Amino acid sequence: MKHLISQLAHVEILTPRPNETLWYFKDLLGLEETERQGQSVYLRGWGEWFHHTLKVTEAPQAGMGHASWRAESAEALELVTRDIEALGLGKGWIEGDRGHGKAYQFTDPDGHPMEVFWEVERYQVPEHLRSHHRARPQKYVGRGAAVRRLDHLNLLASDTAPCSKFFIETLGFKYNEALAEDGTERELGSWLAVTGQMHDIAYTGDAIPGMRGRLHHVAFWQDTWDEVMRTADILRDADITIEAGPARHGISDAFFMYTYEPGGNRVELFSGGYLQHTPDWKPVIWHLSEFRYAGSWWGESLPETFFTYGTPPVEVAAPVEA
Repeated sequence: MKHLISQLAHVEILTPRPNETLWYFKDLLGLEETERQGQSVYLRGWGEWFHHTLKVTEAPQAGMGHASWRAESAEALELVTRDIEALGLGKGWIEGDRGHGKAYQFTDPDGHPMEVFWEVERYQVPEHLRSHHRARPQKYVGRGAAVRRLDHLNLLASDTAPCSKFFIETLGFKYNEALAEDGTERELGSWLAVTGQMHDIAYTGDAIPGMRGRLHHVAFWQDTWDEVMRTADILRDADITIEAGPARHGISDAFFMYTYEPGGNRVELFSGGYLQHTPDWKPVIWHLSEFRYAGSWWGESLPETFFTYGTPPVEVAAPVEA
């Protein structure tokens, strides 16, 4: 299997309420602000080494601006862009953005905007955040939920199978788990990884007919289940809607909680699960008839909004608690 991508580098989310969205990510989740430029603010978790992993940009609607992947090397960047271009999915090169060098922009088969780059800027820690722990980019501050890092991305797709095929065959991702329709085996969801994580990106079928290129959620890692539970207290006291959880997924075997940031995007707090290093791994296939186990292994069942709501929102509004 070719290995051209090293990791999910950052995600840009769009928000019509930038001040409230930044309050959610900085004060409640505890992300650190690296820089501001124009309508965008660049953020990172306390355990992350790059300039940023989340870019928050003011826009008329919520959604994903783009997902950014780092190549395995300068040579891998040239190889992967050649393969993407051959499929007709390429958009061309840009000189770069804050925190990274030149990048090749493209879309996946469903139209989600993405880019891939090699040259990256490391986080320059200010003196007051410098740690004696050499394996940490900064001190642990403990603000809010104090999420450690960006974990994964989940995208809605009109048809997940072409997106899975693109990531597996062109970008070299592993096919770790899937959700399939009983009888036909039609793919309804996929969980794909380029690292040892269970997934770096997932695709879920969009329940709104004709919709393409929407965001389901962006997820942040916390070290323990207890931290996720503590985050639930923090978010409830701040009147943030908790859509589902805390509970445990069957798919990924991880502990989860889904919330909505004030701009409307869904955010997951994620912990546990399993690592997958096996080169000849046989994908775990769940069927729709098993979703009562696959969605929530234990804990409350996932609500209807989990299957119908994405950003940009279409006809279905984010739920509001009474």
